[in-house]
Amino acid sequence: MFGIRLRVAWAIVQGYNDDLRLAHVMADAADDMTMRRFKAVDLKVDTKPDLTPVSDADRAVEEAIRGTLRRARPRDAVVGEEFGKTGWGARSWIIDPIDGTKNYVRGVPVWATLIALMEYGEVVVGLVSAPALGRRWWAATEGGAWTGKSLTKASRMTVSSVSTLDDASFSYSSFSGWEKTGRLDNFVDLGRACWRTRAYGDFWSHMMVAEGSVDVSAEPELSPWDMAALTVIVEEAGGVWTDVAGVKGLEGGSLVCTNGTLHDEVVRRLNA
Repeated sequence: MFGIRLRVAWAIVQGYNDDLRLAHVMADAADDMTMRRFKAVDLKVDTKPDLTPVSDADRAVEEAIRGTLRRARPRDAVVGEEFGKTGWGARSWIIDPIDGTKNYVRGVPVWATLIALMEYGEVVVGLVSAPALGRRWWAATEGGAWTGKSLTKASRMTVSSVSTLDDASFSYSSFSGWEKTGRLDNFVDLGRACWRTRAYGDFWSHMMVAEGSVDVSAEPELSPWDMAALTVIVEEAGGVWTDVAGVKGLEGGSLVCTNGTLHDEVVRRLNA
């Protein structure tokens, strides 16, 4: 029975109106560009107005993805971290050319290109590609969540069945955001209640929830392009995502992902 369900889900993914396939094509090109500039001695890094770093690779990847979308999806809007929003309509591609730029510029391999498609306010395609880790994750609505080298070489992902925090693994990015938002004590208390805590950070924490290797992930300060691709992947893997307040949406500026069973307790503890 499981094999039948798996084949049905895979058929849905393969037939998903080519948007997921296009996301893979764009990710392939992005991977080539980011890996060629990773640890390059002439990598140019600037500071944006919000005091976060941006490299020439960030800008080049987003420009390349926008160029592909102009040709392949000329009627779709695009929202990107580096160049804002262009176009309008019911369909919007949401792009983070390099999630984890601080890692990228320091030679840490935990960074990824995030590509998502939103239709009528709902994320329907998400792809996360981390070439320095040799990993890629993706999902389409009602098609399941997958990880592998390509669409044809992939395995299905499912969240864990851990049911109590004292058996749970909790991954996060840093302490500073929790302190800034006034939730540091709650964050620390949640960590103490869990079996294990690790700061895998950024996209990776949430993809580990989708894989079932981590049970809880949370970040207090994020933008829509940091979250969009992650949400559909976690959800299609059987998990639950909301903002820290427990509201499902990209406008909350934060993200909590769990295996579902633990979600209410995690949100309650973060808001105690």
